[in-house]
Amino acid sequence: MKHAVASLIESGRAVLGIELGSTRIKSVLIDGEGTVLANGVYQWENRLENGIWTYGHGEMIAGLQGSYADLAMQVKRSYGVEIRNLRAIGLSGMMHGYLAFDENWELLTPFRTWRNTVTHEASERLTELFHFHIPQRWSVAHLCQAILNREAHLPHLRHQSTLAGYLHYRLTGENVIGLSEASGMFPIDGDAGQYDTDKVALFEAFCRSQGYAFSIEELYPTPRRAGELAGFLTETGARLLDPSGALCAGIPFCPPEGDGGTGMVASDCIRAGVGSLSMGTSAFAMTVLERPLTGCYRELDVMATPTGKPTVLVHCNNGTGEIDAWVGLLSEAVSSLGLCADRKEIYDMIYRNALEKTDDSAVIYNYISGEHITNVEQGIPMMLRASGSALTVKSVSRALVYSALATLRMGMDILMMHEHPRISYITGHGGFFKAPTIGQTVASAAFKLPVTVLETAGEGGAWAVALLALYATEDSEKEALEDYLETRIFSGCSKCVLEATKAQQADFDAFMEQFRHGLTLERNASNLYGKA
Repeated sequence: MKHAVASLIESGRAVLGIELGSTRIKSVLIDGEGTVLANGVYQWENRLENGIWTYGHGEMIAGLQGSYADLAMQVKRSYGVEIRNLRAIGLSGMMHGYLAFDENWELLTPFRTWRNTVTHEASERLTELFHFHIPQRWSVAHLCQAILNREAHLPHLRHQSTLAGYLHYRLTGENVIGLSEASGMFPIDGDAGQYDTDKVALFEAFCRSQGYAFSIEELYPTPRRAGELAGFLTETGARLLDPSGALCAGIPFCPPEGDGGTGMVASDCIRAGVGSLSMGTSAFAMTVLERPLTGCYRELDVMATPTGKPTVLVHCNNGTGEIDAWVGLLSEAVSSLGLCADRKEIYDMIYRNALEKTDDSAVIYNYISGEHITNVEQGIPMMLRASGSALTVKSVSRALVYSALATLRMGMDILMMHEHPRISYITGHGGFFKAPTIGQTVASAAFKLPVTVLETAGEGGAWAVALLALYATEDSEKEALEDYLETRIFSGCSKCVLEATKAQQADFDAFMEQFRHGLTLERNASNLYGKA
């Protein structure tokens, strides 16, 4: 087996996927059946600078190189060979945000990530203009806000992209983007595979009214549908990705995609009537629609699958970050006593206790950053408990795990109440679902739906974009992406399906009632710290 894998890698038949997530950049190498052969990881973290969540430009490049170098080292160590050629490469990254460049692709402002909630005025203006909800984190909202603010860099602005789109350009010289990623920059026409022409005309007219002659066609990357090729690794790109010089140029790329699109692929959720739940630093639930929404809702985003099918997204800036913070606190406390602090055991302890019955209750707001669904502009992590309620491991664990899904539940309630979509089940992926059955049970209790976890749930976006790269190199008469995934990738994949009991659903409902009632306190705390 080891010799066969070494031969496959040496002959250039492996496929590479790289995803730039919020806390780590992961590289995955797969074979032609989607089996993971090796992976590499680079840890990074965003910073709050001058009120803006950002990553430095140098960190983007260093992280891309570091993740690939770790992968190459793992390949050398495991199989005794170097990566010199590949069948295909795919890039993915955090969606949305604002990366603004001049004509030479020099960065004009620090990267404004999806996490920033500083575009409220633009979001409201564009939603009214388009009669289509434009969330604060979308790229066009950031551009519109910069226009409203009369920012000094705008006369020099020639290109705007996403993290994956920009790095794809650096590696291939092609300014293109996947359809799902594009749908988080600007509304798209999924059938036509391009930005919505009516809304483009409205936005360009708005720009002219403000004294700017921006053209979306010239400013934004060109959308490409999954299955298409989207460029080839240049000599410059090869040296950028692999400074060692081992990797050769000429490797084909699939369109770069966002973490929303790769989340749907990783969970095999791109058919109508199924949902995908991604739980990490941020949290989002995506449902592929059988029909367009009948209304416009500020809590619901209309996006697309990588093939252009309409998808409704409930997105929360905050997911499991507060769980991570408490694990760090408990780990530090254990270490300060001179004991060995195993973070995995602490995570397991929190998840395990989350479902333990307790008469004591606490409410935690996991708002490290702001949340548009609940009108919280600046996040303030906060815990509340009644004076007569004991502070116990069970009560805190319950509050931590439940809070990761609470705001998402509020958005899903709006979708179900007003649009009544058919959702057969939800497939979960991300670190939240690594604890056996616990994450599934809590998610099922929150949404009152069966929750499925595939054995590949831990593979994530890097694996998914590698699958998209593999799909792009298939014959021109290839089957539809959903059929390809179902028959070629997931057909032999084992899955676990769980549905919460009525009692567990009722317990989550009780938590939600407390969570909703305490939101005024969270908003007041946000305002207090925002003025400090």
